[in-house]
Formats: sequence, C-alpha cells, structure tokens
Amino acid sequence: MTDISPPIAPGTLTGKTALVTGSSRGIGADTVRYLAAAGANVVINFRNKAPRAEKLAAEVRELGVEALVVGADLTDGDSVAAMFDAVSDAFGGLDILVLNASGGMEGGMAADYALQLNRDAQVRVLETALPLLRGDARVVFVTSHQAHFIRTTATMPEYEPVALSKRAGEDALRERIPALAERGIGFVVVSGDMIEGTITATLLERANPGAIASRRESAGKLYNVSEFAAEVAQAAVDPVPADNTRLVGDISSFAPEA
Repeated sequence: MTDISPPIAPGTLTGKTALVTGSSRGIGADTVRYLAAAGANVVINFRNKAPRAEKLAAEVRELGVEALVVGADLTDGDSVAAMFDAVSDAFGGLDILVLNASGGMEGGMAADYALQLNRDAQVRVLETALPLLRGDARVVFVTSHQAHFIRTTATMPEYEPVALSKRAGEDALRERIPALAERGIGFVVVSGDMIEGTITATLLERANPGAIASRRESAGKLYNVSEFAAEVAQAAVDPVPADNTRLVGDISSFAPEA
C-alpha cells in the first residue's frame, strides 16, 4: 500500500466488522488495510493464498483490531456457508460486506467458470451473508468500467467473457436492492478502469501486449491498486449514491446506457 491519505478517519469504524472477499492480495488486501485503519475488525477471505492472508492479518492486528482469516471457494456453497459460520462464531454479525473477488481469465477452468464466479457466487455470498448483516450494513460490489458499460461499449476480446459475466453479476445483485433497502442495508457498485498492478491487468497484457499502455493513454490516468482500494473503502461509509453507483476515474470513453 502506498503512502496515500487514509480514506476513512481513524475510529470511524470502531466496533464494526467487515468482510472482504478475495482479500489476501491486491485491491482486496488494501481495502482490508483501510477498513482496519478506520477501526473495523476484519475478515480476510482467500481461496489459495493462506500465507499471504495470515501475513495481512498479523499486520492489521498491530492496529489493535481483530482479524479472522477464512479460506473459502466462493463457487462452492458449502465452503461459503462454512465461512459465514466462522464469522458468526467470531463476531456475531457483519456491518460491511465487500464483494471484491472475481476472475475468469485463469487457465484450466470450466467454460462457464467466469459466470459461476462473477454472477452465481456473488449472489450466493450475499444471500448467505444476509442473516448476519446488521441494520445499517453496507454491501459493496467491485467491478470495472469494461464490465459495467459492456452493453454500450465493446471491450478487448480477451476480456469480454469476464466483462459479460461481471455485468451479469452486477445485474443480479441490483435486483436485490429493494429487499436490501427494506432491511436498511445499503448497496453500492464501485466501478473502475483497468487498475495498474492487478492480476487481471497482467493477464490482459500477456494476451494483448500494449493493451494497458493504450488504455492508460486514452484515459489519461489509470488508478493503481491502493488508490482504487481507497475508493472501495470509502464506498463502505459514504452516503449511497442515488443510482447505487460509484464511478472511479475517467468514463469519457464509455457510452452511458439509455
């Protein structure tokens, strides 16, 4: 995490508990750092990076907060249920749920893996978390402009299956906004451009050399991991936008939906 100003004032989240999916590294890990720095107890979820997750937990405990590390495959319902059982045992409930984990460009996965992870698993995690979400809780879904605007603006062919699946996940979650609102739970989509230093950016660059540099030139600036994570963390505490959407960075290259 670079030395940027903490996005949330220390003490703002004292007594609160936050879970960030896919938080052993990258955007998820820095989001955990920011939430912990604001006083939140944190749940660090990982799929296969246990040592990194444990190292992050040790780091944030130095801030005086509690940290629970839970491995879970979000595409497996039993694994997700076990994760939230552990959260319930440790903290009794949740105040912030950040749906950060995503994928679909990995090799060797099933043909529908992107849809399983980026749509079906996101809904499963939210539904499984619902009994634990306290009044005035906040749910944050992390996505990209390339996915958010996929219906009106084409993206790189290599990324299109991921973009379509993430937009499907966003749509499925948005359908639940009225039911969440009835319970006092806020929901925000945080959409950003390609993020410098992420696994997705690395895989895209490998599949389409020059893609990131081209996008950087077009946008004028691409956020790095810590800068974008700060926006995700802020979305957990800022007022919910009227359209439930927080757009981060330049969107002039993307056509809005009618």
